[in-house]
Amino acid sequence: MFKKMWISGIAATCVLAFSLPTQSSAEENTHTVQKGESLYKIATNYGVPAKQLQAMNDKSTHEIHPGEELELPVVPSDYETDLLARLVEAEAKGESYAGKVAVATVVLNRVQSDEFPDTLHGVIHDGIQFSPVLNGTIKQSAGDESKRAVKEALAYQGYDRESLFFYNPDKAQSSYLEGKEVTTVIGNHVFLR
Repeated sequence: MFKKMWISGIAATCVLAFSLPTQSSAEENTHTVQKGESLYKIATNYGVPAKQLQAMNDKSTHEIHPGEELELPVVPSDYETDLLARLVEAEAKGESYAGKVAVATVVLNRVQSDEFPDTLHGVIHDGIQFSPVLNGTIKQSAGDESKRAVKEALAYQGYDRESLFFYNPDKAQSSYLEGKEVTTVIGNHVFLR
């Protein structure tokens, strides 16, 4: 009886493991430098450009030291990439390509920030942050431009980690956001930190 229960428990665990989306967390987005490692070697191991790793860590040189903790860019699963593209499609429909990249960048910046959840799924589904999650438009497919914008934002990580918020003042009012510093305005969206 015990053996049968144990085997069915394993089967249930396997089904659960394959049915849940994988998510990148903040713990997966850091690397502790080991003796003999270089910035280039670490970047290559994680499949990210060395220049991006350098930018993510505000380094003007390639110098690193054992024990130093480096921030890594978010490397999303296919599920998370699609989720982000669908959010961009719904949030920035009718906006320029640059506006779509900026919306995706805000979400990626939030994953890196201590103020928000540490996964793309967590950030996107965090309370009342994004109206497409609340009204269901996030379930619609993303267009090619939104998918390209997400790819560009992923490649751009580390070069702009300033904007953590955005909104369209013609569609939404927020006393909370009024106290934030504006970083840029693109199309109808105001971006803030």
